[in-house]
Amino acid sequence: MMARLSLFLGLMTLGTTAPITNEDPEVVASRRITELSEQYQQNTICAISNSTNGCTPQNIRRRKAWPALTDDEKRSFITSLHCLNTLPSQTSTYHAPGARTRYDDFIITHIDATDFVHASGFFLPFHRHLLHLFESDLRSLCGYEGPMPYWDWTKSYLDPRGAEVFDGSDLSLGGNGAYIPGRKPTTIGLPGGFEKEIPPATGGGCVTSGPFAEGKWEIRLGPVGFEPQGPDGGRGFNPRCLTRDLSAEFSKGTRPTAVTELMDMCGDDLGCVNMEMDAPGGVPGGVHASGHWQIGLDALDVYASPSDPAFWLHHAQLDRVWTMWQGQDLAKRTYQVWGTMTAANVPPTPNVTLETMVDFGILAPSKPIRELVSPIDGDYCYIYE
Repeated sequence: MMARLSLFLGLMTLGTTAPITNEDPEVVASRRITELSEQYQQNTICAISNSTNGCTPQNIRRRKAWPALTDDEKRSFITSLHCLNTLPSQTSTYHAPGARTRYDDFIITHIDATDFVHASGFFLPFHRHLLHLFESDLRSLCGYEGPMPYWDWTKSYLDPRGAEVFDGSDLSLGGNGAYIPGRKPTTIGLPGGFEKEIPPATGGGCVTSGPFAEGKWEIRLGPVGFEPQGPDGGRGFNPRCLTRDLSAEFSKGTRPTAVTELMDMCGDDLGCVNMEMDAPGGVPGGVHASGHWQIGLDALDVYASPSDPAFWLHHAQLDRVWTMWQGQDLAKRTYQVWGTMTAANVPPTPNVTLETMVDFGILAPSKPIRELVSPIDGDYCYIYE
């Protein structure tokens, strides 16, 4: 009897100190992401406080969410994107007769690499360095001085049309595409020989508002990953507007719990992180694909998806998730590698190592993976706020 009374009183005490609530799990997960981010930032600053490699708390570049940029920084970033899309291409006309600008050089590099750098051991390091090279060109060639922005899709997972980056204002990356009723689904090809049918959503036509609307931003390469394919396998000259089809259905895949579940489930296992972000169950998907699919149309083309400037902010967020995971335990998680050299291991290839070279085409010399895994060593010195 006394034991039962003690148990009852214990439960009553527990109930007063830790009440059961019906709080939205996404709200809880969002708070947890903030905590994980703060821990990562703390660990990173601690790691470089006595640095001898040149990256210090004083000179580290701080990458910020798009809404955190000042209006002047947003204008400057947008201007720099347009600048890069006017500078001459360095790609040979034999290799890509449609390439006209430096921006096109980044698209053709991604087209060439796609079958190797998705659902593979190259996925995270390749895109980290591609983003670094892009940021470097914005700065050195176009004079950008602000933070490299990211699109935190966990904040707009209910509907991407609510994201500030897509609000269609002059301080955005443009809005939705014009709504086209009665469109059929788009079947896209994915690395590894997979296909995915994408149903129509809220747009479908040319972007109608903002700095990348029809008449303001020209795409010349692709499509590669869906029909009708552009000339010369998507490498030929195919001038057209930027199209979007913002989807609240696919944005669910970038909800806050998608990030916290990944963090909790994967522990110190990079293979788990890579697969959950890029190819859960071995099939392209996860937060990576969900980000592209919720933008729609040009962003659906896994090969030529950098045609949409939102590509860079999406991949900055993916890099942020990887960096945040690494930053929970830098000693254990920084110099990990995982995966083979081909998408979904089709065809079968050896596993990557830290010494495996990663090709960046016309953009820059090849680099070993070892030089692409730490955001505070070598060419890199940045942190996500």
